[in-house]
Amino acid sequence: MAAFARRFGPFGPFGPRGHLVRFFSSSEYDLCVIGAGPGGYTGAIKAAQLGLKTVCIDKRGPPGGTCLNVGCIPSKAMLQSSALYHEAKITFESRGIMGAGNLSCDFSKMMENKNAAVKKLTGGIEGLFKRDKVKYLKGFGKLTGPNSVTVALNDGGEETITAKNIMLATGSEIIEKLPFVEVDEEQIVSSTGALALTKVPEKMVVIGGGVIGLELGSVYERLGAKVTVVEFLPTIGGIGIDGEVSKEMQKILKKQGISFKMSTKVTAVEKSGSTVKVTTEPAAGGDAETMDADVVLVCVGRREYRDGLGTEALGIEMEGKKIKVDDTFKTSVPNIYAIGDIIHGPMLAHKAEDEGAMVAEYLATGKHPHLDYNNVPSVLYTHPEVAWVGKTEEMLKQEGVEYRKGKFAFAANGRSIANMDTDGFVKVLSCKKTDKLLGVHIINAIAGDIISGACIGIEYGAASEDLARVCMAHPTVSEVLKGAAQKTAFGKAVSG
Repeated sequence: MAAFARRFGPFGPFGPRGHLVRFFSSSEYDLCVIGAGPGGYTGAIKAAQLGLKTVCIDKRGPPGGTCLNVGCIPSKAMLQSSALYHEAKITFESRGIMGAGNLSCDFSKMMENKNAAVKKLTGGIEGLFKRDKVKYLKGFGKLTGPNSVTVALNDGGEETITAKNIMLATGSEIIEKLPFVEVDEEQIVSSTGALALTKVPEKMVVIGGGVIGLELGSVYERLGAKVTVVEFLPTIGGIGIDGEVSKEMQKILKKQGISFKMSTKVTAVEKSGSTVKVTTEPAAGGDAETMDADVVLVCVGRREYRDGLGTEALGIEMEGKKIKVDDTFKTSVPNIYAIGDIIHGPMLAHKAEDEGAMVAEYLATGKHPHLDYNNVPSVLYTHPEVAWVGKTEEMLKQEGVEYRKGKFAFAANGRSIANMDTDGFVKVLSCKKTDKLLGVHIINAIAGDIISGACIGIEYGAASEDLARVCMAHPTVSEVLKGAAQKTAFGKAVSG
């Protein structure tokens, strides 16, 4: 009986309330990853491929984090479907394709397709875990020491993990607790709720004109909602967007039908039956105004997710709200590393992916990580898209850097004219003295794809003349990057 009590405690194999408690023996690994988002699952898979015995933990259940489950992937599915619907209704007859005026939207089918994409991709990650022998635990992981993690399993019970190294990849979550609004995910929704609406609202107010607000606002505008974006700043697009690009993009979105209230703050959001009243006033002060909406979408940013992680108890050093790491992504506690949204740098999935892979490689081979955050691209997936990498004009002026600028409009590009999709331009910025590429900014239907060429150039220290002399396929939309680089390097482009 004494041995029985030592193993199970005073209540035997039952908890104090008489429920059967599941116990699991401790398991030892080379690497334990907490979080199965883009950074976590990439790091775990890479580590396993390099021979490390790896376990990955996530409380959500389906892997993929916010990105695959309630972020990047489902929003892109809706952006694609709504863009095709809008394109058909607006442009097909001008292209000689008749009958598009009678098109209708089956919103529930769009949602089914979105859910199917999510299920396929999250299932794919679990398949990769099995292929590379990554142990996947569905539960809440908490640090209990520099080499130990306790997992409260979703199916009940606990498991203790012992690992030589631990990677924290817990990501971020939406900011939904604000003094003027309470999110209910029905009438007042976050991005998560906006991806789960059961019908298209007649009126939608979007609080926040950053990337997420503009993307989801554009989805519902295309599907027939009257959308108004309220933004505290005088520009849209969020942090890091070039001023000229922001102004041009706002013109394009306004022409499409989205209304904007800039330099405006929201002071109250109140439900009144089936409608929601939104009270605003100028950011600089002034008279209040009230708008009615069927749905209010709150997109005011994201916060680092460390709730219950146990970092404070271990004394892990912080930089404000971020976990402090060195140039190998190691925290102040030996053997514990951190990546993604919980450390410095842009809160982007592809940035976290690279960090996860680099930390895994460092632990397995000793290869020192390197990631220049200035070379991490950003993309706004509206139509047209906006993409950029490197410095904006505002940054260069603030830093006192003399630069050259070349700009080429898609209105002068043969493929864009043939496609009847000529909005936007490419802007290339280079150092006035050395011609080294400093920044590239694009507005175009496929800007997110075109930006990859600029990323390669900036990463490897190319000059604008290097881009200008690359032989690019014709006729393509992407050759506008070459035209803009010609203007930067030579002052003129051959065409445009």
